[in-house]
Amino acid sequence: MPSKEREAGSERERCVTGIQGLDHILNGGIPRGNTVLVSGSVGTGKTSICIEFLVRGALYGETSLYLSVTEPTDKLLRNVIPFDFWDDKLVKQGKLQFLDLPRVYEKLGVDKDELSLEESRRLADAIVGLVEEGHIRRLVLDSGTSVAYRIKEEERIRDFFLRLGQALSAKGCTSLLVAEVAPQVPGYSRFGLEEAIADGVIVTGNLERRGDLLRTLQVVKMRGTQHSRAKYVLDLTTSGVLLVPLLKGGSVSGGA
Repeated sequence: MPSKEREAGSERERCVTGIQGLDHILNGGIPRGNTVLVSGSVGTGKTSICIEFLVRGALYGETSLYLSVTEPTDKLLRNVIPFDFWDDKLVKQGKLQFLDLPRVYEKLGVDKDELSLEESRRLADAIVGLVEEGHIRRLVLDSGTSVAYRIKEEERIRDFFLRLGQALSAKGCTSLLVAEVAPQVPGYSRFGLEEAIADGVIVTGNLERRGDLLRTLQVVKMRGTQHSRAKYVLDLTTSGVLLVPLLKGGSVSGGA
């Protein structure tokens, strides 16, 4: 499968996620260069979606980078679902890269509780520098919420994400920013800012049905493409993330 495809006419080049159901919802994939918020509460599949997005990209020949803010990547990889298509060679060859963001904080000398405007801009520029130096085509920041906690002030948070998103887009890097929200809390991020500057918003959640807790996914925004806004049941399997339409009334479609 190709790493990208160009739709007919004036449609933008697509970054094929490799998650079949999601590519179908997005009419061929995420428009190349978009910054997408993946929002949800704990245990709703955000990290698994992001990891598969990167692994599939690496398999397609696109260098992919995962920036972990709070959890060491070695621990993360031990706990993530063991995908059948995982290939250790991707890491050894540098096609799939993992980096703990605290190492970047330390290198920049900004390892403190609150970042100033200058420091947050240096951080954004450092991330863009990693993308440029490594020819990164796919990036995951997990989580953007944790970075925002360190920046604290709303205007600085907005400045950081705008600066980062615009620079990544200019370099043709498609990025997923994880946003952590508490269950039943309105909005798609704790700071109410990230979704306003993101090109796309994918929301994951939990739905109780007949005593079972189902994971769900819904694309509520995606610039540059028509897309379904329906809610889907999300299943995490060794074959990857599977999506099945959730019908009105809470029942699950039998189709793929």
